[in-house]
Amino acid sequence: MNRDGKGVPYVTGPEQWDGEKVHKDKWTTEPARMAPDGCIFITVKGAGVGKLFPGIACAIGRDVYAYHPSPELPRKFIELSLRFTIAEVVAEAKGDIPGLSKAHILQHSIPLPPLAEQKRIVAKIEELFSELDAGEESLRRARRQLGVYRQSLLKQAFEGKLTAPWRAQHPDLLESPDQLLARIQAERQARYEQQLEEWEAAGGGRGKPKKPTAVKASAIPEGFLDSTAECWMATPLGNLIDEPAYGTSKKCGYETGSIGVLRIPNVVNGAIDSGDLKFADFNQAEREGYALQAGDLLLIRSNGSVSIVGRCALVETKHEDYLYAGYLIRLRPLQRVIAPRFILNQLSSTRLRSQIESAAKSTSGVNNINSKEIQRLTLTLPSLPEQQEIVRLLDEQFEVIEQNEREIDAALKRSEALRQSILKKAFTGQLVSQDPTDEPASTLLTRIQTERKAADQVVKPKKKAARRRAKRVRKPSHEAP
Repeated sequence: MNRDGKGVPYVTGPEQWDGEKVHKDKWTTEPARMAPDGCIFITVKGAGVGKLFPGIACAIGRDVYAYHPSPELPRKFIELSLRFTIAEVVAEAKGDIPGLSKAHILQHSIPLPPLAEQKRIVAKIEELFSELDAGEESLRRARRQLGVYRQSLLKQAFEGKLTAPWRAQHPDLLESPDQLLARIQAERQARYEQQLEEWEAAGGGRGKPKKPTAVKASAIPEGFLDSTAECWMATPLGNLIDEPAYGTSKKCGYETGSIGVLRIPNVVNGAIDSGDLKFADFNQAEREGYALQAGDLLLIRSNGSVSIVGRCALVETKHEDYLYAGYLIRLRPLQRVIAPRFILNQLSSTRLRSQIESAAKSTSGVNNINSKEIQRLTLTLPSLPEQQEIVRLLDEQFEVIEQNEREIDAALKRSEALRQSILKKAFTGQLVSQDPTDEPASTLLTRIQTERKAADQVVKPKKKAARRRAKRVRKPSHEAP
């Protein structure tokens, strides 16, 4: 596979379908399976199993089947009938990674009315779906606008514009960049002395964790604060946290072990979702090494999608009994100088996302950000009271945004349910009128079967002739000299 346009287009899954067309963003010079134009593509493996989308002439990967309907039948009718019944096929998917076989597809039955009625059904469904499409696009556009508004709020927040009125009312709570830097340095020194004391109490070496080192807070990067409030500073994230800590590589399972282990699926929208939890057993040293505290942040360090790398979740008191897995990194903020939610929100801003994705992006297919790169991320920083006000204002606005998003998502679900209702009526004979003068479906099916047999008979003699020619070529090698 390549992405430089050499060879033939290559489709590997539903991510290349945007709802209107298949994106030709992958190519291959060694196609193993070719699909003709006019096919219906069915995803047969993985999380996208059962996804249907119109096919194109191209090479296809192992996770996609190309279903080519008889030219006697409207392709759209077959596609819609499959969409209505695909849940029955998906229910047959087996294994830890769900997969469908060719037999699952070919042995699946679909309703087959007369050809004229098929055309009436397609026309009616397209009319009704067109209205739903317009409504859904309006909802999706509104959701995208909420995302733009969210980023606008974050931009204003971390340039100091959101709290400009607050600063005017609370001048006594402001600190200059020099004062902020001095406070960070004092906190880092206090933290170093605490860690050194803990290290010595634990035995000071002899197989124990390495000796902590003092780190001086960095100076302000030049030119970074052009659009930011004057009393703010810019500083690497490493100044504001303990040394980032990688998670455990121990294998976890749903029914093994006694301690819950947080993984990438548990990092959801800035919070820990412990609904899909795996478990493992750990000794005391491992428990201490991977322990979590309220206020920690868990950051996704590696993923196939660069947009997921760097996403964080805030650890709360109720999560402190859990440990965390290797694709996550624990960030422990110095909470006397930085509010954890201030870091969490800033890491999701456009400016920080740009830094993260620039550091993490890879051509190998796996994007990764390491602890040193995380520590180099540059944040803007006001005094702690202003950070807390920013967090309060953002939480207030985000609650309104999230409520609107929930309402939009609910409306989209209702629209999808209505689509399924339309399909159910269509394929149970209730959507369009039936005409007794239509050619029966049985006659149509007989004609298709007859044409298929005729096509097979045209192909078979060619194969026999090829075998005869092959025998004639081989025969001299068996003759006696």
